[in-house]
Amino acid sequence: MAKSTAVASMTGFARAEGGHGGATWQWEVRSVNGRGLEVRAKLATGLDRLEPQVRERTAAAVARGSVSISLRVTRPGEARAVSVNRELVRALRSVAAELGETVSLDAVFAVPGVVEVSDPTEDEAERERLDAAMLADLDRALADLKIARRAEGGRIGAILSGLLDEIAAITKAAAGNASAQPDLLRAKFTQRVAEMLADTPPLAPDRLAQEVALLALKADVREEIDRLGAHIAAGRDLLAEGGPVGRKLDFLTQELGREANTLCSKSADADLTRAGLALKVAIERFREQVQNLE
Repeated sequence: MAKSTAVASMTGFARAEGGHGGATWQWEVRSVNGRGLEVRAKLATGLDRLEPQVRERTAAAVARGSVSISLRVTRPGEARAVSVNRELVRALRSVAAELGETVSLDAVFAVPGVVEVSDPTEDEAERERLDAAMLADLDRALADLKIARRAEGGRIGAILSGLLDEIAAITKAAAGNASAQPDLLRAKFTQRVAEMLADTPPLAPDRLAQEVALLALKADVREEIDRLGAHIAAGRDLLAEGGPVGRKLDFLTQELGREANTLCSKSADADLTRAGLALKVAIERFREQVQNLE
């Protein structure tokens, strides 16, 4: 029976708001599927100093996914100081002149460090308190993101568990069909030999048995059936284990698909072929859902 698990999706959204000393802010955190962990931070002007901690805290909260983080800050009625790093501007223009290039003001001001915006009344201690308050709210947003990802992961985990049950049922049916393969091969081989040698003496019974045994060995799918069963058990264990198991399940899906393909290629029976095709469809549905997991 399908049941919820502790796996997490890579998709989620969270928001946290706060304030300190007349300033208010809002964090928004969004995550979608990604091959690894990618963090993109868009912070309010003058708060680039927070980016290293934003990345560090995000990496501690989630293991995989493309995460976008934004911070908006409002300071009503406060005058902010704007300074231009003229030495850096001169250096940029000098380099451009040496290269025979012209540089627009827009391009110069877009260079990090050329323009700095700050609160002239904010001392170091107050800045540390402000940073701590904002980062505490980021932690709240990341905690809510994890909850959202786990909730979505629970729904996906239930689907995956149900698909594993379906794959197991099809594998059991395939095992039953496979047991009839030797008799089918014997009948088909005997018929073909009879048609080819209609005007000549038939093969000796021991030679016929030898040829049928070789064909049956080539078409034996018991090993594939056994491996499918082992992979299904491994998939259930990973879902029960929880955590960031998406990559492991993705690899396991490839192994399931490989066994299903081999089973189809060895099949000498229409029912076994249909079971193999049904396996491939169920495994592909499993793979699509696994792509969403952390």
